[in-house]
Amino acid sequence: MHDLVIRGALLLDGLGSPPVRGDLAVKDGRIAEIGTSFLSARESVNADGLALMPGIIDNHTHYDAQITWDPSLSPSPALGVTTAVIGNCGFTIAPCRAADRERVMRNLTQVEGMSLEALRAGIRWDFESVPQYLDMLERRGAALNVAAFVGHSSVRTYVMGDAATQRVATDGEIAAMRKIVLEAMQAGAVGFSTSTSPAHNGDGGLPMPSRLADEKELRALVGCLKEAGRGVFMLTKGGHTAVGFLEELAADSMRPVVIAALLHSSTNPDAVFKDLSEIEQANQRGRRLVGAVSCCPLAMDFTLASPYVLEGLESWQPALGKKGEEFKRILSNPDFRNSIRAELSRPAHFRLFNGEWEKVQVVESQRSIAELAAAAGKDPLDCMLDLALGEDLGTVFSALLLNSDEAAVGRMLRHPNAMVSLSDAGAHLTFFNDAGFGLHLLGHWVRELGILSLREAAAKLTSHPARVFGIRGRGVLKPGHHADLLLFDPKVVGRGAKRRVHDLPAGQPRLTADALGVHGVWVNGRRPEEMPGRLLREFAP
Repeated sequence: MHDLVIRGALLLDGLGSPPVRGDLAVKDGRIAEIGTSFLSARESVNADGLALMPGIIDNHTHYDAQITWDPSLSPSPALGVTTAVIGNCGFTIAPCRAADRERVMRNLTQVEGMSLEALRAGIRWDFESVPQYLDMLERRGAALNVAAFVGHSSVRTYVMGDAATQRVATDGEIAAMRKIVLEAMQAGAVGFSTSTSPAHNGDGGLPMPSRLADEKELRALVGCLKEAGRGVFMLTKGGHTAVGFLEELAADSMRPVVIAALLHSSTNPDAVFKDLSEIEQANQRGRRLVGAVSCCPLAMDFTLASPYVLEGLESWQPALGKKGEEFKRILSNPDFRNSIRAELSRPAHFRLFNGEWEKVQVVESQRSIAELAAAAGKDPLDCMLDLALGEDLGTVFSALLLNSDEAAVGRMLRHPNAMVSLSDAGAHLTFFNDAGFGLHLLGHWVRELGILSLREAAAKLTSHPARVFGIRGRGVLKPGHHADLLLFDPKVVGRGAKRRVHDLPAGQPRLTADALGVHGVWVNGRRPEEMPGRLLREFAP
């Protein structure tokens, strides 16, 4: 007898094959049979009119801290996700000495928009090393399958302490870091992650530790993947980091390289396509590079008390890490404002905010900064800063930053060397929530715009990331594969409007969104609330 049979579904195999109507049977957590008329099962689901596909693999999350207090990994399971890759950008919480916990939490508060109060109240520090962290995750269980990167900034902090944000590493320090990365890979890490993005600043405005690494250090640490014989190198790329250098790392390590975050800027519209073209050329030379792109517009709610949107600007650096009256004095300084205006007037390869004031709204009034500035006869930057200062930095702004040109985003999604990614689930909880990126792809880009077919979108969310990350036995509807499943109605699938809830530790708030058109999610053949997820430690070479 089967454990579960889903009857009469439109089956999307995850490989891009034409969909077929049929039944799918599950036994002992795996897909047992695909066909018709399975007679007996402990649970039977009538899927008439619904589509069944492999569960979504969210390959860019930051659940490293949340999973220690919330193994349900809310809200991802309800949004169709069955596997999450954590530890992206090098922002992990292991390895971590007891003496460095406050430093690590403060860095996450700054770089990933997390609540320090929630982190202090929530994180369970039952580990120090990466292997101990992985053992803890496996012991506690989770709603989803989880694969974890070993993160560069945490490794650097563990080895170098305060110096991690101040200088390049010595040969001895690099050797110590290599030992930690290799130990993590042997324990089952999915790969090594880092960031060179100037938008990634930690506590006090200091750069995140990985940004201080030179090419010698990066070559040595990525080289650990060759020694391990498997694994993925994931990098969030600053504009100064050339795709050509990343191709060299792919060649030297003989491992795939995932390059984030490829987002379209309306003020520099060709930059992202230049990166994708260079990635395509590298693949033609036999390297395995993939560009991580988003199917969602990048929009953030923020206040100037936590101005993540602006912190990647070089001209904002004098304000980084400043608090109280000193911070307000800097915001009022004409020279500071003029330097921001001058920077925004120059093109940049990539930055979050590009001076598109018509796309920045004051949430309370629902009017753009451009409108308010015109009405007041002010420059838009002065208008925004004066408004925030007049409300003690409490003014809530909403900015549409990147990926606002749907024609351009559609081109990116269809690029053969692009991977749908960048949900950032678990991070930036007060700014935005894109954990429902997969449902948005299926609803907006398939049903509403017709840019992708349903079978193409299903493959981009399932077998493609499984192949890139070497995740075995998942991402495809096939007998013998793990029964990670998403049942949904193609006519209404999507993500609902964002809303704010107060369910983090210490009562802290986060943004979330509800699923539309989802009728069932199974992880290893069971409902997520049964905590059926597994820590993934073995990957294809």
